[in-house]
Amino acid sequence: MRVLIDYRPALRGRTGAGEYTHELAAALVARARRPGGAPGLDITLFSSSWKDRVTLAPELMGASVVDARVPVALLNLCWHRLRWPPIERLTRRDYDVAHSSHPLLMPSHGAARVVTIHDLDFLHHPERTRAEIRRDYPTLVARHARAADAILVPSRFTQQEVVRLLEVDPARITVCSPGAPDWIPRAQSGNRRGYILFLGTLEPRKNLGTLLDAYERILAAHPGPDGQASVPELVLAGRPTPEATAWLDRIGRPPLAGRVRAIGYVDPAHRQALYEGARVLVMPSLDEGFGLPVLEAMAVGVPVVAANRGALPEVLGGTGVLVDPLNAADIAAGLQRVIQDEAFSTACATLGLTRAAAYRWTDAAARACDAYGQALAHRATGHRTV
Repeated sequence: MRVLIDYRPALRGRTGAGEYTHELAAALVARARRPGGAPGLDITLFSSSWKDRVTLAPELMGASVVDARVPVALLNLCWHRLRWPPIERLTRRDYDVAHSSHPLLMPSHGAARVVTIHDLDFLHHPERTRAEIRRDYPTLVARHARAADAILVPSRFTQQEVVRLLEVDPARITVCSPGAPDWIPRAQSGNRRGYILFLGTLEPRKNLGTLLDAYERILAAHPGPDGQASVPELVLAGRPTPEATAWLDRIGRPPLAGRVRAIGYVDPAHRQALYEGARVLVMPSLDEGFGLPVLEAMAVGVPVVAANRGALPEVLGGTGVLVDPLNAADIAAGLQRVIQDEAFSTACATLGLTRAAAYRWTDAAARACDAYGQALAHRATGHRTV
């Protein structure tokens, strides 16, 4: 089975969708290598950029690469609006399956078409998006999803959203959750002097304004230098967007100055160390299709405080604290419980480790291969639109 995967989300600065794309591709390559794993599975990674080139990491060795020097914005405009050029013409190769790593299809002549839909927040709040996501996704996603031969989603929550909002047959949707990283958990006692960690792109959906309100409440509850010394530092890790300017300005002024640190994007090679230094992970997002930092934190033994929205309750699975993301007092109370109650914090970390172990990239690769097979069967029925 010849499978083309759109690798562009992982080309640089891998965030959630990029990390998912990279790790799923690596798991499929490993499955193809393993004796009896997936005979005949042939993976090709597609990328297009005017200036960025694909460099194969060791875990991707065995995959082929088609690296086109076409600007991403131009190609997306042609694909989304003109449905041209087909991927076979662009790459000069034929495939059995063309797997789009975002909700809109890659045009193809004959390949079965698979899409990954990570979330549908852009339907609810297009004002929180930019560029072609705002221009194309809300108007095209339903038609493309119905035309896809198979759909991958990272969570049951996203599966339900796709069925409800896009009116897609559930039989064509496969829940293909990411795997936990292969990290050695830290000591059970955790890091009692660690920081409060937020990890994610600094964008409106992540709800950082309310998080800063909550942190100010914690500081106010411990007045004076001696009291505030017991409050962990807040570390914001992630690439800033233009909308983050107000938050970054705010942390430079009292009472947050010197208490909150923005460290920018953190390369995947350095993320384990970042988690290991944390006392708690906080994820107050207004919507998440999965919430990979929650799984990564659990995998290393860091307790989690997360919003009771989207897929976060599903991923956390009762191993941490759920809070109302619109209520700064609730977020503050959740953080203080983990920070102040060592027995509770340790229990959350222990439960989280068990929970994280249930998420494996080998399982994700197996589910993706099943979806590819279903897509080929669906394609054979002669269904073809878009």
